[in-house]
Amino acid sequence: MSTPPRQAAVILGTRASALARVQTDLVIGLLTSAWPDLACQTRVIGTAGDRTQATGEPLPEIGGKGLFTEDLERALRDGEIDLAVHSLKDLPTEDAAGVVVGAVTRREDVRDCLVARDDSSLSALREGAVVGTSSLRRAAQLRALRRDLEIRSIRGNVDTRIGKVAAGEFDAAVLAAAGIRRLGLEHEVTEWLAPETMLPAPGQGALAIQCRVDDDAIRARLVALDDPAARAETTAERSFLRTLGAGCAAPVAALATATTTPRVRLQGLVAAVDGGLMVRVQGEGVPDELGEGLAQDALAAGADRILAAIRG
Repeated sequence: MSTPPRQAAVILGTRASALARVQTDLVIGLLTSAWPDLACQTRVIGTAGDRTQATGEPLPEIGGKGLFTEDLERALRDGEIDLAVHSLKDLPTEDAAGVVVGAVTRREDVRDCLVARDDSSLSALREGAVVGTSSLRRAAQLRALRRDLEIRSIRGNVDTRIGKVAAGEFDAAVLAAAGIRRLGLEHEVTEWLAPETMLPAPGQGALAIQCRVDDDAIRARLVALDDPAARAETTAERSFLRTLGAGCAAPVAALATATTTPRVRLQGLVAAVDGGLMVRVQGEGVPDELGEGLAQDALAAGADRILAAIRG
């Protein structure tokens, strides 16, 4: 691996939340481990998604792509920052103009998890329990598992959501395990939900590091941070999502596991919001082709009607 030319401090853009800052610090750690000569700084960038937190408006009702990413991408293009760190599951499947995902880091825990009062598991929650999630994907799978539950939208950062459960506003909330682990909040979890119970979002558990397309020096450094297995798995998952024509807020789940390079095994799910219809597909192959093929299979099996109803 050739050494890129020495450069001024690299500025990493981050959202203001504790999780976003921790994730950005993780990336700084990876960068300075690979390139000890590299100086790094952070800059907080507000996003449209953050600005709507206080309203409590459900994310699916706000709509639009890139609620948590567009402002960071704009800062990249304008030269305010050199890198932007995202949870890959929040990133639209089409690259923004002038910006590219230079690295996908090794994945953290891909599962979802339950945070509940009284240390309850999902199956042990009382009848009619109020469960919080901002995700149509999670809501649909919860309804399929427990039709008696009352699913309500919950907004806020990880600690805010946990606080709402502790305060009694919700009996439980479903959160991404990766964020919980990165924040060191494992003690709050009452059940780790297996993928067989709750299939995760495409890209869940991975961090995406964006840079400018024409920034050759930064792109050369990011090669050292790109994890081949995570890149292959998330490519398949996001190909599935992209071919469906669904956004990252749609009730679509996908989980790939790397087998023999560059092949992966992929499970995909498209769910009706009420949990009444679940279209599941699975297969093995080369990431992009596999994701596209399984998405076509899902559409032919009824996913087209599910997604049309949601758009309507």
